[in-house]
Amino acid sequence: MYMFFYLLLAIIGGTLIGTQAGINGVLGKRIGVIEGSFVSFFIGTIILLLLAIFLGKGDLLKVTSVPKWQLFGGVLGAGYVTIMVAVVPRIGVASAITAVIVGQLLISVTLDHFGIFIKQPIPIDWYRITGLVLLLISLLLIFKGKSKWF
Repeated sequence: MYMFFYLLLAIIGGTLIGTQAGINGVLGKRIGVIEGSFVSFFIGTIILLLLAIFLGKGDLLKVTSVPKWQLFGGVLGAGYVTIMVAVVPRIGVASAITAVIVGQLLISVTLDHFGIFIKQPIPIDWYRITGLVLLLISLLLIFKGKSKWF
């Protein structure tokens, strides 16, 4: 039961990302790519600050004692949002999100295989390779429906 709940939450998270990409793409077209990314991150930061203050159960002050590489996630998030703001108006939400999912799975399978960020490595096998190939095919089909490749 819990696994289904977490899977459902992940699907909802995916819908949020897809919707965010569309909204940010329109915003970036209107005010600029970097500016749109900044506004998106700024509003998100305010919301998360309020949630941390009123609902948080952790200790935000411990951020100064974590290894510095663990703070790099913010840089990656800014890069992701900026890229999406730039590409969504050009290739559409479906193509952009499918490409993001391909990238996420390629790096995720690699990280799992080498046991990075997890205790027990999960080796790449034919099931995972087949899933990646099918996902690449879906990207080609979704993108081909949008426009010519070159």
